[in-house]
Amino acid sequence: MKKYLFALLMVCLPAVALAAGGATYPMDAFKADLKDQESLQRGMGLFVNRCMGCHSMEFQRFTRTGADIGIPDDLMEEYLILGDHGVNDQMTISMDKVDAATWFGIAPPDLSLTARLRGGEWIYNYLRTFYRDDAAPFGVNNPVFPDVGMPNVLEDLRGVVVNHCTHEELLAHGGFTGTLDPLTGNRSGQCLQVQPGTGSMTTAEFDQAIYDLTNFMTYVGEPSKLQAHRIGTYVLIFLVIFTFVAYLLKREYWRDIH
Repeated sequence: MKKYLFALLMVCLPAVALAAGGATYPMDAFKADLKDQESLQRGMGLFVNRCMGCHSMEFQRFTRTGADIGIPDDLMEEYLILGDHGVNDQMTISMDKVDAATWFGIAPPDLSLTARLRGGEWIYNYLRTFYRDDAAPFGVNNPVFPDVGMPNVLEDLRGVVVNHCTHEELLAHGGFTGTLDPLTGNRSGQCLQVQPGTGSMTTAEFDQAIYDLTNFMTYVGEPSKLQAHRIGTYVLIFLVIFTFVAYLLKREYWRDIH
């Protein structure tokens, strides 16, 4: 009997822990498209120029990435490799981890496996929901990751976002709800509002940029999946041809018996 009770406790424990954690931010859906090479290429460009100053992807190499997403080595070296890196090097950064911990309180993590750990939906919503908070150490906060310990490096693209709700209201209703105003990117009655004229992108352009960045990080989290998809197509084609040949052989072998 005790064994059954213990098993039941282990099954229910995750649900209890989730309930104890309180409300979570209502996520917008995200679905990666690893076949969209242009999206992956734009995402890599955004990562290199906006994220790689602090965050590395040390389990990924430039040349492997270029081969997978369709960027030749010469273009990779000209536009996407900064500093003293070579095309065969890992995607590391020059920032010393001790110095980084001193500046930020903790060294910025490597992002190679973040998509596998958090999921693409989490990254997509996290990057889109920074808002100004003067009480926070870096002047920004985030409902997906409250009291976030990093600056909003995308603010000049998105624009200055102001929160008009309490934290509880933000979690209950989401940051961006209601009818979209295509000029300002704001929605009526929403918690998070973009101050007009403070960003270089429209709402649609920014959402697409974050989709591309998240799509790229999803690929890096499991780069073999992209190759598996390509190989799988050829395997299916082979199986169709083999099935047809096997059928013809079957007819030939059984002709004399019938």
